[in-house]
Formats: sequence, structure tokens, C-alpha cells
Amino acid sequence: QVQLVESGGGLVQAGGSLRLSCAASGGTFSSYAMGWFRQAPGKEREFVTAISRNGGSTDYADSVKGRFTMSRDNAKNTMYLQMNSLKPEDTALYYCAARSTIFSATVYHASGQYGYWGQGTQVTVSS
Repeated sequence: QVQLVESGGGLVQAGGSLRLSCAASGGTFSSYAMGWFRQAPGKEREFVTAISRNGGSTDYADSVKGRFTMSRDNAKNTMYLQMNSLKPEDTALYYCAARSTIFSATVYHASGQYGYWGQGTQVTVSS
């Protein structure tokens, strides 16, 4: 059973950058497809980006395409989210999630498809 810990959140001005990390332990990291989700106050949790087990497939929400880049390092049991050109509407609690899967190149978009979640890291973008 994998445990996930996010880090790297903070306060940044609009147009700035942050890099989030998600460290995994207690499982075989390469067995999991991974995702990032976010939840702003008063809103539903929403999909941000996902990556396949082998790192070869990624997908992004339209709202972050061209600004956010997701990657993973299976040797370090860590996933990353590089966020550039941040906007105030990116302000949210960001969660990483993991799904055990036999499919090496599949990405998953729905929060219900993930069985493991971190506690979240806050990202606040000021205007």
C-alpha cells in the first residue's frame, strides 16, 4: 500500500512558478499510474494532470495545458508538477493520487479511479 506526501506549495505572484513534488513510499512506485488534482474553496476537486506508470503518457486539463508539466522519476519514487505562468485561478489545494494498474501506458482522469491520496499542498497565487 503506497503512501503519498506532497511538498513544494506556497505563495507566489501571478506569472510566477512553483514545482510540486509527490514522494511515494510503501509500494512499488512503478506499479502506479499517478495524477494531480486540485480543489479550490467551495469548488469540486478537479483533474489537473495524469501520467502513466512508465511515464510515457501524460494528459492535462485544458486550463493548464502549456503552463504545467508533469513528470515522474521511478528510481526516486517521486512525481513532479512544474507550474509556470501561474494565475490566481490556479489557487487551490493540490493533491497527488495513485492508482495501481497493470497497464503501463494508460492515464486516468477521474478522481474515483484513484485509490491512494496525499494530504495536499496549498498553492496560492496572488494577483
